[in-house]
Amino acid sequence: MSHTPYPDSYYAASANPAPDRPALQGDHETDVCVIGAGYTGISTALFLLEQGFRVTVLEAARVGFGASGRNGGQIVNSYSRDLDVIEKQVGPQQARLLGEMAFEGGRIIRERVQRYAIDCDLKDGGVFAAINAKQLRHLEQQKALWERYGHTQLELLDDRGIRSVVGTERYVGGMLDRSGGHIHPLNLVLGEAAAVESLGGIIHEQSPVVKVQQGAMPVVFTAQGQVRARFVVVAGNAYLGDLLAPLAAKSMPCGSQVIATEPLGEEMARRLLPQDYCVEDCNYLLDYYRLSADRRLIFGGGVVYGARDPANIEALIRPNLLRTFPALRDVKIDYAWTGNFLLTLSRLPQVGRLGDNIYYSQGCSGHGVTYTHVAGKVLAEAIRGQAERFDAFAALPHYPFPGGRLFRVPFTALGAWYYQLRDRFGG
Repeated sequence: MSHTPYPDSYYAASANPAPDRPALQGDHETDVCVIGAGYTGISTALFLLEQGFRVTVLEAARVGFGASGRNGGQIVNSYSRDLDVIEKQVGPQQARLLGEMAFEGGRIIRERVQRYAIDCDLKDGGVFAAINAKQLRHLEQQKALWERYGHTQLELLDDRGIRSVVGTERYVGGMLDRSGGHIHPLNLVLGEAAAVESLGGIIHEQSPVVKVQQGAMPVVFTAQGQVRARFVVVAGNAYLGDLLAPLAAKSMPCGSQVIATEPLGEEMARRLLPQDYCVEDCNYLLDYYRLSADRRLIFGGGVVYGARDPANIEALIRPNLLRTFPALRDVKIDYAWTGNFLLTLSRLPQVGRLGDNIYYSQGCSGHGVTYTHVAGKVLAEAIRGQAERFDAFAALPHYPFPGGRLFRVPFTALGAWYYQLRDRFGG
């Protein structure tokens, strides 16, 4: 039987101890079978277990193997497309529900960390950094938009204010979201998985699903076993592959690259990020960064469409790192890794149901840390028969990529190239 280990990332190297969970063997029955042990799957399982359901989770590799254990570790509110875009697409009731949920994920994470004593280096505060005056005006509009939905933990930063939180001359201003923050993402999902097991949930690792048989009692098959359930939750996102064709047709896996420096020491760390906030800029192809608990700078960015692993991740990311922090010219990069996220054409998540009892959520489009925790709650509500919030997501319009699956990578890359030029020239 194949064994898929974690990728060679800083997160895997600094992960809290976790047990090896056995692969699925033989025939089993449960209330809910969850496919995928990332944030979406584990969050859903935890909400269901708290409501008294029996839950079995099947993971192809290890808990948090995919984007949940490789991302930038930033708690960022809203969606990859903001609420003003959603308002233009849906009715007022649906917009209200989606707007309320846009700021719920961070609260769920903090509640989980407190309730289950999860050690994941949680820090408060996230900054959106504007590179030019146009981006700063956009942040002013974004602040007004979010405050209209009751999110008031925001502060605009002028040129002096931004330099008090980020040690660079690159930005003209920004916005601080005090409800944002950052975490060790793999340790968060490992802690949530331990909480699942503490409530009687079962997690099988090294158990890739090979087939889902639909029906009144769906059956989920792996190479060496099967699970019969009343409900199935599909939470594989960019690592689902072609298991369920309808879910693959309107989405595309993409890769984002991350590097972690050697430990910087207290003086340099304070110089770069004196308030220990996480930061992302306002470009379409954005950079994002933060300090780890041992004062490494974790810096990510870039997109590889089609989820290929780049030959030299450090060469892709280091120029952006030095553009922001020239003082790090001689710093050593200890880790470099890539992780896949699932992109939708609308850049809004896809939520729905296949038949009567197979639920799914996918396509976070790079905004998954907070959204996936909301999705877990929404999916659990729907399975319990409370579908209003589920329906608000399910009714969002989604479209296939231009040119179909064959041409989705070149067409999307062409669009990204256009936006990259706009970023470069301040458009």
